[in-house]
Amino acid sequence: MSEQPIQMVSQGPPRTVLPAEPAAVRDAVQRVREAQPSEQRELAAAVVVKYPRSLIAWCALGDVATDTIERYAAYRVGYHRGLDALRANGWRGSGFVGWADETNRGLLGCMRGLCTMAAAIGEDDEAERLALFLAQLDPSGGGD
Repeated sequence: MSEQPIQMVSQGPPRTVLPAEPAAVRDAVQRVREAQPSEQRELAAAVVVKYPRSLIAWCALGDVATDTIERYAAYRVGYHRGLDALRANGWRGSGFVGWADETNRGLLGCMRGLCTMAAAIGEDDEAERLALFLAQLDPSGGGD
C-alpha cells in the first residue's frame, strides 16, 4: 500500500485570476482616488492616456467622469479590454472570475459600472445581460 496522500481535485468551472497591474499604474490610480474631486477626472484621463491597457485606469475614469455618456464609454472600453485580458489568461468563455481576487476588480468594476450606465441611458437589455454575466462570473456577488 502506498504512503502517498490522495489528492482530491474539485470538479467544476475553472477560476480565472488576472495578473496584477504594474505598481506604477496602481499608484497612479490611487492618486486619482485620493485627489480632490475637482481634479480626479483630469488625473484619471491622464492615467488612461499613459496606460491605455489598464483595466483599473479605465474603471477609475468611469468612476470619476461627470458625464453619463463618458462614464458609459470608459466602462465599455474597460469591459472589452477586460474580456481580452481574460482570454489571454486562459478564460474560455465560462468559469469564475471573482471579486475576492483583487486583480479581477478592474474588469468587474468596469462591468458593474457599464451595467449601471446602460440602465441610466435606457439600454435595459444590455443592463440585464451584464447583470446576468456578472452573476455567472461571481455568484457570490462579491464587492457589495
